[in-house]
Formats: sequence, structure tokens, C-alpha cells
Amino acid sequence: MRIYSVPAGPLRANSYIVTEDGKNAVLIDCGGNEPLLFAEQKGIKINAVLLTHGHFDHIGGCAAAQAAGAKIGCPEKEKRLLSSDANLASAIGVPVPSFLVDFTYNGGDVLDFFGLSFRVIATPGHTPGGVCFLAGDALFTGDTLFCRSVGRTDFPGGSISQLRESLRKLFALEGNPTVYPGHDEQTTLDDERKYNPYAF
Repeated sequence: MRIYSVPAGPLRANSYIVTEDGKNAVLIDCGGNEPLLFAEQKGIKINAVLLTHGHFDHIGGCAAAQAAGAKIGCPEKEKRLLSSDANLASAIGVPVPSFLVDFTYNGGDVLDFFGLSFRVIATPGHTPGGVCFLAGDALFTGDTLFCRSVGRTDFPGGSISQLRESLRKLFALEGNPTVYPGHDEQTTLDDERKYNPYAF
């Protein structure tokens, strides 16, 4: 499995191109068009976009990805947020081109694409329906878990108590997967178990 990290959109949120065969890929979050251009340069086709949550800085490139042939997946409980003021686009003054959700998923689902398997983990707190994805030894955490930090809970639908419960769920996972967060640098689950101030 090869993972390319591409900052995208106005807040440079991390988008992750994940491929097993080097030709077909899944994109985790799509804050802007940058990962689409990167994939094109690499000769990789993005077949699906998996959203961790519905904030504007993680969905801004979905319309372009869909126009290029990618199917857009969204957590079932986040679907309403995508086109509502709660996606924060209007508050920031950043337009999000409209797109359709092709499929949804819930915690406990397993999504398979081109030799890749993503386990969906429900992690509400930053948003009501946010999720993380576990694929092999890679954990894509969106805005739930960052290096030594966590996502904000003061936005509409946020809950610090739910976020702490979601962290406990992540920290209880087996092994020490590499953490690929929605913002900032990569980390490991062991490091976050030991040093993240929200783990205590």
C-alpha cells in the first residue's frame, strides 16, 4: 500500500491518495483540487473519495473529483452537514461546489476497493457523524486525532465528551498504526497514547 499526502484547499487540509496497484486509488478527504492534479501527474486514477466528515476544508474538491469519475462516499450521519451552514463554508466565505453523495457508510462497515480494505470507525465529537478509517497499519483520523492534539469541539454539533469517548476507542485499537490526520504532521498511535494531553 502506498500513501501520498497532499495538502489541499484554503486551509491546506491533508488529503491522502491510497493505492495498492499504483494505478487505482482511493482519496481520503478532498479539500481542494490539488490531490486530483497530483494523481493525474502520477498516472493514478482516483476511483472513490471517502470523507471523514463534512466540513468545507475536507470536501471542497469533491465536485471536481466526481466530475472526473470518482464516487463520493460520506458517513451516513454527516450527509446533512455537507450542504448546510454547519459545514462552516459560509462562515469563512469559501464557496463549496455542489456534489452528490454516491454511497454512505457507518461505523463497523468495511469498504473494499482495488485490493484495499478500509474499516470504518465511528468517532463523533468534532462533528456528530465523523469517522476514521483503518487500512492495514494506517489510521486516517480526519479531525478527530492530531499529533499531540484533537479536533475542535466548539463548532455546531461538536461534543468534547463524545470526542474523548472516540479517543478511547482509537487508543484501544490493536497495534501501533501510523496516524494520518486531517491537519499537521503524521504521528503514531503509541505516541498519542503516551503523549497526547487528551489521552488522560
